[in-house]
Amino acid sequence: MAQKFELLEKAAVGSERKIEIPEKLPVIPTRTNMLVYPSAVMPLYVGREKSLAALEESIGKFNQMVFLVSQRDITKEDPEIEELFEIGTIARIVQLMKMPDGNYKILVEGLTRAKLVSVEEKENSLIVVVEKLKGKGRKSKMLQALVRKVKELALRYVSMSRRFPDEAIMALEDTSDADKFGDFVSSMMPFSLEEKQRLLEEIEAKDRLNTLMELLTREIEILSLEEELDKRVKEKIEQGQKEYYLREKMRAIQEELEGEEDEEIKELKNKAESGELPQEVKEKAEQEISRLEKMSPYSPEATVVRTYLDWLLNLPWQEETDDEIVIRDVRKTLDSNHYGLDDVKERILEFLAARRFSKNLRAPILCLVGPPGVGKTSLGRSVAEAMGRKFGRISLGGMRDEAEIRGHRRTYVGALPGRIMQMIRKLKTRNPVIVLDEVDKMGISFQGDPASALLEVLDPEQNNNFTDHFLEVPFDLSRVLFITTANVLYSIPAALKDRMEIIEIPGYTESEKYHIARDHILPKLLEEYNMDSSKFRITPAAVRDVIRDYTREAGVRELDRNLAKIIRKATLKIAEGSDSISVGVNELGEFLGAPLFKESDFRKHPEVGVVTGLAWTSVGGEIMYIEVLPVAGKGKTIITGQLGDVMKESAQIAASLARKLCDDERFSEVFEKKDFHIHVPEGAVPKDGPSAGITLTTAIVSAVTGRRVRNDIAMTGEITLRGKVLPIGGLKEKLMAAYRARMKKVLIPLANKRDLEKVPDEIKSKLEFVFVEDIGEVLKEALIPGDGKEH
Repeated sequence: MAQKFELLEKAAVGSERKIEIPEKLPVIPTRTNMLVYPSAVMPLYVGREKSLAALEESIGKFNQMVFLVSQRDITKEDPEIEELFEIGTIARIVQLMKMPDGNYKILVEGLTRAKLVSVEEKENSLIVVVEKLKGKGRKSKMLQALVRKVKELALRYVSMSRRFPDEAIMALEDTSDADKFGDFVSSMMPFSLEEKQRLLEEIEAKDRLNTLMELLTREIEILSLEEELDKRVKEKIEQGQKEYYLREKMRAIQEELEGEEDEEIKELKNKAESGELPQEVKEKAEQEISRLEKMSPYSPEATVVRTYLDWLLNLPWQEETDDEIVIRDVRKTLDSNHYGLDDVKERILEFLAARRFSKNLRAPILCLVGPPGVGKTSLGRSVAEAMGRKFGRISLGGMRDEAEIRGHRRTYVGALPGRIMQMIRKLKTRNPVIVLDEVDKMGISFQGDPASALLEVLDPEQNNNFTDHFLEVPFDLSRVLFITTANVLYSIPAALKDRMEIIEIPGYTESEKYHIARDHILPKLLEEYNMDSSKFRITPAAVRDVIRDYTREAGVRELDRNLAKIIRKATLKIAEGSDSISVGVNELGEFLGAPLFKESDFRKHPEVGVVTGLAWTSVGGEIMYIEVLPVAGKGKTIITGQLGDVMKESAQIAASLARKLCDDERFSEVFEKKDFHIHVPEGAVPKDGPSAGITLTTAIVSAVTGRRVRNDIAMTGEITLRGKVLPIGGLKEKLMAAYRARMKKVLIPLANKRDLEKVPDEIKSKLEFVFVEDIGEVLKEALIPGDGKEH
């Protein structure tokens, strides 16, 4: 077909053969309101299969002649003969060009009007018998008058519309033949398809000119009306306000033509009327819709109003999910998803049990505080699952903009509600469970204090009327169950902390980690890696060794990573041909490398000047060795190890107290001729906190007296200059660190005795606790008697 059309192009272009019009012609249906009139030269695009066939027939058999006739319905892809007008134009193809999309562009010259008489052939292309139509062509004064009148109207229309080129105006003035003039005006004017067809069907020039005079008079009246509307609008606005002018012009035209109301406005009105909205919200929506009706749809302000209405009308003002509270099932769900965390589970079950009796009970604001990896965030998901509510999570870490909570003011394009309202719209319910992660890591900047903005959100007495700056109407947040999470408490503002119920989650014990690995982590990983349990096995002893020798953490994230690493290496071995993999204690080195933490990491023997202290960190408790070494000097204290101001002050107090405790002639020379170098290992890690006083004092006294410090004792507590032991915080985390380090005895301040209630029984059973009130009791327990320089 491509080769054939190349030949057709060569045959068509530049053909100068004598024009002989045959009685039969191929038909090309046109579907545009630009009709081809006699004596007119116009481009057409041919792409339909039958039209291409007719084009081929025209150039090959019919002397490049074709019958152009318009479709009655221009949207019809494959019209039947009955769907074509009877009157069309016989045209000659004077040029043909192939387009990049495979269609053809032809240039046709209209020759004469013709009437479709009968259909000759309908197989590949439509071949019809046509009858040429020609007027009588009589000249008269009336005809000349009509030409002048139509020319006057046409020139007037052209000058008013200002959208015709100068060449068209010159052609109008130069054409005098009535027949050709009528066809020229008919082709250039923007009439409808029916009107242009009517002009084509007018055989006599006189009738055609009369019709043109009627149509042009109507079009000039419409243009005059538009000018009048323009003038009316311009009188109402200031010079240069183009946007307002266009808006008023549109309104005036709508009033004049009694146009229909905008579909978007109708839809917004229906939503406002049919939706179950609070009265205040409904009034606000109606007010904004009324404003929107008076605006240009293209103005920035209209965009802001549309965005506002979209949020206002699509929030779940009344939609909520029904709580499915069966305490036995809830307890089962929480236990299956989380091992341990008994305090948290008990508090949640208390709330849900009370909820069964009172639907109006305010949801508590729970704050789960604990090191990373203990399951704070996933606990919120389990609560939502147990209650049958939808779940959402918002991370507050690093947030510095108050508008993230309260929303932006509607003063600029792009304003949005705060993340609380965004999450509620996303969940499509007004009573979801929302976890606010990292509530302790918000900052303050010139954009405001997001922690202060949370006060209203998390206050059960206020959040039933929470007002977002963007929405400007109150929304009831009292039905939302908020669960916040934090690693530390001290960085949470006191006012915000006061509005939340604090539940501390300590790190997991070794036994708890083993059960979590066995019941939760390993089944999840085997499912993720599509690993059959018959092909992979890891022994309980190996899991315990992974916990003991390859992780030292409060949570279970590193344990998860190590078990995942073992399974990945197992999949590689199976892919290489192994039938099954069994991982025991002896194989751990092959899968995970050398142990990161071994017994050698802890003190094996009592030493002079080295004491095991306990420290609290944001990721759980840690053991901390404090070393003191007397060196030649003048009694100064040298402190290294990246200690903060609080620990430096503790070191000064400990040095002064040690000097008092060792006030003996045997030790006076040590204080006069020795400097005491105090060091806490891992010097690159900053350390601070008010709990190392007794540890520092014990280390200095040990270094001065030469008495060794027991290696199976750990201690924590602050000291005064009088030797009194003060209470400390983070006892649970510190005791867990001592438990992991396999200490036998822990010295803790007597004032912290009440905190032992929160310590897991597994730890209590493995550690001996000694409660101390002054430094003498500490030294008696820590220093080995009958050792060193005194007896």
